[in-house]
Parts: sequence; structure tokens; C-alpha cells
Amino acid sequence: MASESGPRLVEVPEDIALFNRFCLEQRWGDGLPLVPPTAERVCEMLKHTRRAPHEVVATIAPALGLATVEAIAINAVLAGCYPEYLPVLIAAAEAVAVPDYNLPSNQTTTNPAAVWLIVNGPIARRLGVNGGNNCLGQGTWANATLGRALRLILQNIGGAFPGDMDRATQGQPGKYTLCCAENEEANPWEPLHVERGFARDASTVTVVGPLGTWSINTHTRTADDLLRVIGDTMAFPASSDYAYGGAPWLIFAPEHAQILKRAGLSKTQVKQGLWERSKLAVSRLAVEDIGHMKNARAGELGEIGPQTLLPVSVRPEDINFIVAGGAGTHSVYLPNTGHGRSVTCEIKP
Repeated sequence: MASESGPRLVEVPEDIALFNRFCLEQRWGDGLPLVPPTAERVCEMLKHTRRAPHEVVATIAPALGLATVEAIAINAVLAGCYPEYLPVLIAAAEAVAVPDYNLPSNQTTTNPAAVWLIVNGPIARRLGVNGGNNCLGQGTWANATLGRALRLILQNIGGAFPGDMDRATQGQPGKYTLCCAENEEANPWEPLHVERGFARDASTVTVVGPLGTWSINTHTRTADDLLRVIGDTMAFPASSDYAYGGAPWLIFAPEHAQILKRAGLSKTQVKQGLWERSKLAVSRLAVEDIGHMKNARAGELGEIGPQTLLPVSVRPEDINFIVAGGAGTHSVYLPNTGHGRSVTCEIKP
């Protein structure tokens, strides 16, 4: 387990039920069963990276704990990860520590901010990260344990313990685990990592801070109508994105993505269309929230009145999306905290 001087060996009960009770008493867990991170299991995990065990990968807020390679491996074992998953978690730890992600806010907010991992490139296929049917749900070991391991890293190294540093009013199930791959085979555009400047054969992980998932079920067959109803779905008055100018995300079902692509729309045009169609009248906000919004966005929007239309983000390109999921007319909206931005890092050995 971690200490100020780094991980240390701790004697724990051999019985798995007693071990899990002990871990909960120490606040090392998340409420689900844990795998004992024995020296042998951690050593096996470390075989899958070229980086030294004591190398510091990132400093994790708010406790400013040092995420060494070994400490990341320990939490990966606790979460049930297979050893070959370690490079993904090292890259994810690097990504959440990038200032643009704004980890201190995500870790301490009263919002139900989760951490969503999006895996792109050959490693997603090699590790079996699901980007198809039920990709945000149960049933895939890689998705479940990768997302869970990062949450344990944020808690056990970063100090974001529920009710202490983690001040989420209710939280959300995505705070246990939230991870998927992009369905690159079904994506009619370039995949996310290529859009962000990485080679197509590179492997990446993207970290996002969503506040939840909102199903968008529409059977429309026209691109303009699809953008209209999705934009209207995005425009709700109790949204941090509108208050601060955020960076929301969508997951387009392959069927919806094909409708937009057949209409000749590029990713840039889709973002522009959503940005225009998701504007929200100031009059829909609560009076107290209007004051917060004006403090945050007056420099951007100028004079603000009741009929001013608020864009969900400062720029259309701040809206992001991937293509994932299987058959069906269900896309997903993921509003963000309004304070942070997603970050993509390359996964390296």
C-alpha cells in the first residue's frame, strides 16, 4: 500500500472476505470486492512496462500523491486488471494530471463528476476493450477493470475519498468505472485519436469528466432533424456547461453517424450544427444561476439579457464526440463539469 515514502508491504488477512473487510476499514477500496495486490501479482504487472517501478508518472490532486509506476500497478491489481493493461493506466494517470483536465476541481466538486476513459488504436482491439454493444455497460473485463483502476488511483493516491475531498452531492454509478473503446470500424470519419493529431496506428487513451449519460433515442432519417433533436436535448437550464462555457461530449450510434456522413457532413460541420441548435435562452435559467453565468461569461458574450442565446461551449470545436455502440437508434449525451477539458495521451510500453 502507498505511504509518504512510497508503497510498503502490509500484512493482511488471508481469507478473501476478511481481506476485503480490512481494505474497507483502511479506505483502500470502492465498495466492490478487491484482488489482493501481493508482491507476486504486482511484479507480474510491472513486467508489462519498460518504466522503472519508482518512476513518478504524475502528481495526483488534491492530496498531491505521487503516482509511481508501482503505485499504479498496485491499484490495477486491486481493481482486477490483467497485467497487460498497465500501459493504458500509466497513460491515463499522465492525462488526468495535465492542467487542462482540471483534476483538482473534478476530484473535489459537488457535481457527480466521473472519469471516462476512451481507448483508441490497436491496443483497444488487442486488449478487447469494448466499443460495440453495451460498451458503457457491464460484461467486458477490460472496460470494467480499467475504469475502476483509474478511480482507485484517484482515490488512493489522489486522496479523493467520498465525503472528504470528494464532495459529490450524490455521485453517480460512473464513478465506479466508465471506460470504452471507440468503434473505429463503424466510424465513417477519422477516429478521435487521428482527429487529435496522432497516427492512425498509434494507441491512445482520452480522459473526460462527464456528469452522467443521457440517452438520445430518435428514429429520424434526416441529418438536419437529427442535429435539431440532439441539439435540443443538450439545452437544459441546470447545466454547468451553459453556466461556464463547457466542453460536452456525445457518443453517436453508428446508425446516427451514418445519417450525418451520408448528408456530406464533416466532423467540423456536425459540431457547428450542434453548437447552433443547442443554444439556450438566458430566461430559462434560475435567477441565481444567471448571476453565476454572467460572472463567468460576460467577457465572452458581452451584454447579456433574458433573450440572449447561450451557446453550450465557447467555440463549436469544444463539442466532442466519438462513434461507439452497436445496432440501434440510441446516441448518448454526456454533459461536462464546465471547468475542465478532455486530454488525450499516447499509450507507450
